[in-house]
Amino acid sequence: MEIIRSPQNVLYKHLHKLAESRRERQKSAETLLIGVHLIEAAQQAGWPLQRLLVREGSERDRAIGAILYKKPAPMTLLDPALFDSIEQLVTSTGIMAVMTIPTAPGPLHEGCCLLLEGVQDPGNVGTILRTAAAAGVGQVWLTPGCADIWSPRVVRAGMGAHFLLPIIERIDAAAALAAFKGPLATTTLDATQSLYDADLRGNIVLALGSEGAGISPELLERASLRLHIPMATAVESLNVSAAAAVCLFERLRQTLKS
Repeated sequence: MEIIRSPQNVLYKHLHKLAESRRERQKSAETLLIGVHLIEAAQQAGWPLQRLLVREGSERDRAIGAILYKKPAPMTLLDPALFDSIEQLVTSTGIMAVMTIPTAPGPLHEGCCLLLEGVQDPGNVGTILRTAAAAGVGQVWLTPGCADIWSPRVVRAGMGAHFLLPIIERIDAAAALAAFKGPLATTTLDATQSLYDADLRGNIVLALGSEGAGISPELLERASLRLHIPMATAVESLNVSAAAAVCLFERLRQTLKS
């Protein structure tokens, strides 16, 4: 069994770059899945793994051993210090996997799509993807400037949503919206129409902007549904991931009720 103990090892250097560099992930079309949960989620969804990476000594863990027993991919042991430098967590999960990043699909022309514009926080993007999968979104679009959806931090925050949800990065929002057979809806603080008074059923794109700047003037001008989320007077706005959850589950409520 291969054991990597040197930081000069070629595979170790590649793994370290995958953990930190968007350019490396794009060049190799690979990313890292960190932890038992994500590896099991990928297997359940039928996504092939290229290589399993185990922290030396963790192969004796019961959950990790169950994965290794199935032999879904070649396994490499890493010295604990090297493994930890890639994983970058306070408490190690003991296992990672290299996975090929799938080719993005073409944009949907109908259904329910979520458009994220300039949302840069990895935790927020991952949480939104998880919410979108749970709320039955058909596709998620991300404009340039959003966090890299295939960074280990976003994948970890998504908790398996990446394997259930078609995602398109760096989308040409204007072209995708022009071809979509339904309205664009967005939230804005100065909107007069309440989210709960709007008909969100059928074909629709919901656009949410960055945590600081909000939605761009260009997208706001395209939006035929400009909505606000009713809140207590002491609260000015919601975190973007919370706003996504409120909007998407209101749409799901309306859809299930109809």
